[in-house]
Amino acid sequence: MATAIEKCVHCGFCLAACPTYSLLGEEMDSPRGRIYLMKNVLEERLAAEDAQPYIDRCLGCMACVPACPSGVEYGDLLVSYRALQEETRRRQPLDALARKLVMETLPYPKRFRLAARSGALGKALLPALPAAFAAMLSLLPEELPPPLPTPPILPARGERRGKVGLLPGCAQQVLAPEINYAAAQALAANGVEVHNPPGAGCCGSILLHIGAEDKARALARRNFAQFPDDVDAIITTAAGCGSGIDDYELLFKGQDDAERASAFSAKVMDFSAYMAALGLREPAGFDNERRAVYQDACHLLHAQGIQGEPRALLNQIPNLRLLSIADAGMCCGSAGTYNMDQPVIAAELGRRKVESILAAEPDLVVSGNIGCITQLRQQLALLKNPLPVLHIAELLWQAYAN
Repeated sequence: MATAIEKCVHCGFCLAACPTYSLLGEEMDSPRGRIYLMKNVLEERLAAEDAQPYIDRCLGCMACVPACPSGVEYGDLLVSYRALQEETRRRQPLDALARKLVMETLPYPKRFRLAARSGALGKALLPALPAAFAAMLSLLPEELPPPLPTPPILPARGERRGKVGLLPGCAQQVLAPEINYAAAQALAANGVEVHNPPGAGCCGSILLHIGAEDKARALARRNFAQFPDDVDAIITTAAGCGSGIDDYELLFKGQDDAERASAFSAKVMDFSAYMAALGLREPAGFDNERRAVYQDACHLLHAQGIQGEPRALLNQIPNLRLLSIADAGMCCGSAGTYNMDQPVIAAELGRRKVESILAAEPDLVVSGNIGCITQLRQQLALLKNPLPVLHIAELLWQAYAN
């Protein structure tokens, strides 16, 4: 933590990249401002509660990391600081209850499905609910999609070119089971054998990013023994999962199973990165031209450096035309639990992102992260705009299935 703080020379290159600074215009809501606050708290020159509102408003989008000429590991600093503060932090009762609900439901699909069904019934109470609870309910769809189970092993079609495991994730299983279903089918169509272990689950990322390290480790450990040792890769279809798993070295530092965690992390690949490296069998594509905006998920673009691979895949689909948008690298406001923790900021960032997308006049939007997809769909629904928002795996599978 100290090394990351010392690297920051307060040059200001991070300011233009930071969504909260761009929106609020407050120095303490910028990466260098937050580093200054964290430094003073750790040196006991500032009370933690005085710095906390600014730290809480950080999306953790990592846009500042590639913008930093000094190589400040802001992500490691933020995760470590939040975990340290959670050990002693005192939250208001409603805040504590909302956090507990998130930690005890989102990572567990069965619990989350039950909670989501109950929450849908409570939407009529939105105006009377506290902000955090109203934000939770507003993100829920009117109806949950039915589960789309995949077999434990989906055989490769044609000549086998690879063998992978597919990480199921957590909330995505409930909100959009069609994403992993499409990913498995697209992989199989490209000659990849797909393993879907029934015992695999949440990777722990959603808890890691809010400072709940012990619970994050417990969830991560459940996955270590689930996948065959001889898979070429373990595929994730959620940018937040891939980013969080990249942080396993930090999360498991000093733990007895640190090497196992590191070996697991090294095998995890984003769906688009794996498919781009594999090389597509030519998809049939679409009969008529479709204009698409690819929306960069922050935890793909900034945290994992994955930018060209999704576009390379989409450019291989016949009759699909990619469009550019302004501020393509700016966060859409969805970052783990941020929509619930900071609903006003999240909504405004989402509105701005949708405004940029609509200006390009696309026929559809494509993304690589369930959080972004949920956020964009919600903002479009507020405008009563039926523009489809799909995961890249869904669109790719459509291109093969047509």
